Amino acid sequence: MRKIDTKQIEEVIYRMALDAGVSLTASCKAAMHAAAEREREGAAKFALNALCENFELAEREKMPVCQDTGMAIVMMRIGQEACLEGAPLKEAVDSAVRRAYGDGYFRKSVCDPVTRVNTGDNTPAVLHTEITEGDRIYITYMPKGFGSENMSRVYMLKPAQGVEGIIDAIVETVKIAGSRPCPPVICGVGIGGTFDTCTYLAKKALTRDIGTHSEREDIAEIERRALEKINALGIGCQGFHGDVTALGVNCEWAPTHIAGLPVAINIQCHCMRCRKEVL
Repeated sequence: MRKIDTKQIEEVIYRMALDAGVSLTASCKAAMHAAAEREREGAAKFALNALCENFELAEREKMPVCQDTGMAIVMMRIGQEACLEGAPLKEAVDSAVRRAYGDGYFRKSVCDPVTRVNTGDNTPAVLHTEITEGDRIYITYMPKGFGSENMSRVYMLKPAQGVEGIIDAIVETVKIAGSRPCPPVICGVGIGGTFDTCTYLAKKALTRDIGTHSEREDIAEIERRALEKINALGIGCQGFHGDVTALGVNCEWAPTHIAGLPVAINIQCHCMRCRKEVL
């Protein structure tokens, strides 16, 4: 049994949060530069180049890469042979987020859903945990802005709608969203499970590097076809009409009931901020 003090976890998440607030993932930066190269002349190309200049400046000056510094999402896979000591895990996570948002001068955006009173420190964070083998803790941190989160959708499809129904749902979600989620977007897609598990799968899918594909060839084909159809919509960067409306489509799946086909699409703007560490 390996003992881990939750203070260690707090310090790791604190560093991850500070770093994620000012810089995009490597795969996102590469995808954005590639999109700017691919896009034809016009407003969409101008906007892509401006966004690339923005994230380069933010990283260099250690300033928030987007004014919406997001709601903190923390995903942990905890080895069943790890023994956590110290403060409760949720307290450690919230303390890390509270400190990072204060020290990084990040906007605090978390509020009561009814009264709309701001909590003042961007907590509580959203914490997802899974139990896995071994004695390690795999931590993923992602601040999620709500311009894109608000454009996400869940479909409870009929099984007979099959692959075509899944692809249509993904494309329809992006089409309805239009320019509102600050395209080019990334689509995290959860297929199967139940109403709630498919939404978690969609969020989890966003944490994969842009340009990677599912190990299942049939799922990878859904990713490829959906991306092609989305980019054929012509929405373009920031809605200025162009060739690149999405940078990627990532799908995760789980077995489901014989009577259902749940599909969740979690939209992420071009500003993909995600960090991963193993403790």
